[in-house]
Amino acid sequence: MDLQQLNELDLENIGSWPKLAKVIFVIIVCAMIAGASYYYLVADEQKKLTQLEAKEQELRNKFEVKAALAGNLPAYQKQVEEMSEAFSSLLKQLPEKHEIPGLLDELSFIGIDNGLEFRRINWEPEVEHEFSTELPIKLEVSGQYHQLGAFVSGVAALPRIVILDNITMKKQGEDGMLSMAMLAKTYRYKEKQVPKGK
Repeated sequence: MDLQQLNELDLENIGSWPKLAKVIFVIIVCAMIAGASYYYLVADEQKKLTQLEAKEQELRNKFEVKAALAGNLPAYQKQVEEMSEAFSSLLKQLPEKHEIPGLLDELSFIGIDNGLEFRRINWEPEVEHEFSTELPIKLEVSGQYHQLGAFVSGVAALPRIVILDNITMKKQGEDGMLSMAMLAKTYRYKEKQVPKGK
C-alpha cells in the first residue's frame, strides 16, 4: 500500500479498504477508545487511589506514634507520679496562709539569736504571679560581719523557701559594725480557681 492509495481511502466505504489499512484503522480506533476510557474512567480513580494511599500513610504514622505512646504508658504514669510527689514536696516548702505571720517571728528570732539589731522589719505589698503570690518583707539589720553571715545561713536553713534579694551593706562607724538592708521573699501557692458549675 503506497501513499497514493492511502489518500484515496474513503471513510464512507471502509469495507473496500485493503486489509492492512483496515488493521491499522482498527488499531487506531482501539487506541483512542482505550485512551478515552483511561482518561474518563481510570484517571480519576488513580487520583483517588493516590490520595487514599497518602491518607493511609498518614494514619499509619499516627498509629505508630500512638502505639509508641501506649507502649510507654506505664513509664509515663510513673514519671507523672514522681513529678507529683516532687511538686508536693516543693509546695510543702512554701508557707501556708496561717504560717506567714510565724515566718516574721522566725526571721526575728534568727536575727536576735545571732546578735543582730533590727532597725526595720515590715511587710511590703504582695506581688501576684500566675501560680503564686510573692510576699516580700523589707529588713534592715545591723551587726558584725560574722553575725550577718550567720543570719543569712540561718535563713537559708529554714524549712520554708525564703529568698534574700536586693541586699545592700554599709559600714557604720569605726567599730566594724555593718548595716544590711534586704528584701526577704517567700511565696504562697495560688490554687487554680475552678469556675462554678464545672
